[in-house]
Amino acid sequence: MKAWRVNELGEARDVLKLEDVADPVAGDRQVLVRTLATPANFPDVLLCRGEYQIKPPLPFTPGVELCGEVVAVGAGVTRAAVGDRVVGTPVLPGGAFAEYAVLDQANVFPAPQALDDAEAAALSIGYQTAWFALHRRTQIAEGDYLLVHAAAGGVGSAAVQLGKAAGATVIGVVGGPEKAAYAKELGADLVIDRRSEDFVQAVKEFTGGHGADIVFDPVGGDAYAGSTKCIAFEGRIVVIGFAGGTIPRPALNHALIKNYSIVGLHWGLYQAKNPAVIDDCHAELTRLADEGLLRPLIGERLALTDVADGVGRLGDGTTVGRLVFQP
Repeated sequence: MKAWRVNELGEARDVLKLEDVADPVAGDRQVLVRTLATPANFPDVLLCRGEYQIKPPLPFTPGVELCGEVVAVGAGVTRAAVGDRVVGTPVLPGGAFAEYAVLDQANVFPAPQALDDAEAAALSIGYQTAWFALHRRTQIAEGDYLLVHAAAGGVGSAAVQLGKAAGATVIGVVGGPEKAAYAKELGADLVIDRRSEDFVQAVKEFTGGHGADIVFDPVGGDAYAGSTKCIAFEGRIVVIGFAGGTIPRPALNHALIKNYSIVGLHWGLYQAKNPAVIDDCHAELTRLADEGLLRPLIGERLALTDVADGVGRLGDGTTVGRLVFQP
């Protein structure tokens, strides 16, 4: 089969090579799928650089989520059958940027019928991360002000839609007019272009001085620092990641004085510590999709041959919306 492989670490467009490799085989309690669609995610950028928390041995194939058709199952598989359309996360080092991939059955879920292949492929990591952030690590409520950084990105766009579905007023922060238009299409009530506006002042004005009840922060750096200046009384800053490249050093005396919480989220840890909750999350996401309250907004639908360029552009921060590759 054809698969994109990383033989040495570096920037995606430099180190990703499309190669012929042996077809994978499903082991016990594993599922083999034919890839129907796989999105680019920021973890793919970090995997290529060797900066992700998971460091698969070289060579490896990135691609951390997919939608696929089951073509074979190993012994002991009860969650899927041949012919099923499923979504999930593949077993590294054999990632989703390939024509076929293997998934552990615990990480296989039925693809929502309301979504096409590209939309369903984007439902795993981004939407589950946002759901756990808003409904598990904190409890979003109707009427809350939700501030979403990188609102046009993979997890940020999911947080915007899930915030609206929960009845929150959503403020999206983006970089550039194209991303601002995308965030508005997602349903954000207020979109702030950080390149031309001070998001701290804009949040204070929009909320009448109340501030953000919940901050969804996958960026870190200046985004986190500014969030502490516009967080509401009893507000919660949920730390998702550090796509901005700088890990903040929070002043805990400031959290004490302003009476807000700093909450961390490591989505992948639920796979090891509490996988049953992931099943609950997927069931809720499927319900929201079936009711028309959730639909991943695909920015670009690309061929499998475009992976190196697409992941490279994602790493540069120049993409708008989800990039999905379809063999």
